Amino acid sequence: MAKTDWKAEAKALKKKVRKLKDRLGAAAGPVAEALGEAVGDVVQAAKKALKPVSPLAPAAFPVLPPIKGAEFAAVEAGVRYQNRKDVMLVRLAPGTAMAGVFTRSSTRSGCVRDCQAKLALKAPADAGAAIIVNSGNSNAFTGAVGDAAVAAVTGAVAEALGVPASRVFSSSTGVIGEPLPFEKITAKVPDLMAALTEDAVEMAAQAIMTTDTFPKGAAATVQGEGGTIHIAGIAKGSGMIAPDMATMLVYIFTDAKISQANLQKMLSRNVDATFNSITVDSDTSTSDTLLVAATGRSEAAEVKGAVAKAFETALAGVMRDLALQVVRDGEGATKLVEVRVTGAASDEDAAKVAFSIANSPLVKTAVAGQDPNWGRIVAAVGKSGAQADRDLLTIRFGDILVAEKGWRNPDYQEEQGANYMLGQELLFHVDLGLGKSKRSVWTCDLTSRYIEINADYRS
Repeated sequence: MAKTDWKAEAKALKKKVRKLKDRLGAAAGPVAEALGEAVGDVVQAAKKALKPVSPLAPAAFPVLPPIKGAEFAAVEAGVRYQNRKDVMLVRLAPGTAMAGVFTRSSTRSGCVRDCQAKLALKAPADAGAAIIVNSGNSNAFTGAVGDAAVAAVTGAVAEALGVPASRVFSSSTGVIGEPLPFEKITAKVPDLMAALTEDAVEMAAQAIMTTDTFPKGAAATVQGEGGTIHIAGIAKGSGMIAPDMATMLVYIFTDAKISQANLQKMLSRNVDATFNSITVDSDTSTSDTLLVAATGRSEAAEVKGAVAKAFETALAGVMRDLALQVVRDGEGATKLVEVRVTGAASDEDAAKVAFSIANSPLVKTAVAGQDPNWGRIVAAVGKSGAQADRDLLTIRFGDILVAEKGWRNPDYQEEQGANYMLGQELLFHVDLGLGKSKRSVWTCDLTSRYIEINADYRS
């Protein structure tokens, strides 16, 4: 029997094993790579789908009173988003008074310009009105094509509701520079008509959301002469928030009997202290729109005298509530910050200082890191362009005196500031010591989540 060469056989077997491993590796490589890519896609999709609700959000959407003469509906049109409602319609009773304020951006959208033109017209007597809004596409910077889309959408609603096209107001919010697929919206007008009801306001608030993590609503009641007056408002906004009139999109409804002129005056008087006093990221939208509709269906008499004052106070309260909800939903926000400036030489200077602090990336990131870095507030005051005097300036975190008389308060301890910064709602109070003017501005912190949201907003 021939002698077996075990060493040679072992070597040959090892070679075969190596070849098999190489073949398996070659075959499995693409599978593993494809699997890895698939898992990555799933993870990315899950991240987008999860969209955690802001920790500053209210516990629940508030109970909003039905507004006689205002009916709401929302449907899924697939303008950009899938499997969610993205178009809402409001039908308003004949005789409704309309008022509004809008962005002053030089690149404002076709919807904004159309609304402005329509509000400047004399409303036909006893004509109804409507508001139609889509999310996912802002129809901004889309030229004549965008104007035609506005006309198509408002025209379809006007025909369906039997109201003049001049009384149909539209808004669009979402990506800038992409033509609006208006056919998807006009095709859903019959469905919207069929779904109209007084109690669908929360659904309407959800339909106008983009990067928002919660729908926003606020309400108030006023005792009028002969009956109760109701006010209910909804809003959307989370990023691109540094309003120059109002905020992203806001719609407020009331059953009050009030003239268009008086409604407009009240609205305009209260914009600066509410929607024009918030900032998330110092960027003003091309689509900022605030519309107020008064249906006149309350049993109360026309708003005037003491009731008018109470009504305006209530309206301002709803506006402020909605404005602060926008900041609470600031993209990636974990803290709400009021920047209160007092003792300024002029109203203009008070605003300059307040916004300089509220928009400072250094201040906002310090807040995110819970770092009581009051030196960044000093720097923001200095760069604002407002009149300021080092030796007259005082800085407080809430009730804690941090700095005064040109230096840090000798009794201030860093631990005090650090503990204060742990809170979810903060107050930075700066007194300039130069006059009697003041301004409060609300902002939020700047976190890595803001970058995540905006780095892939269109993907």
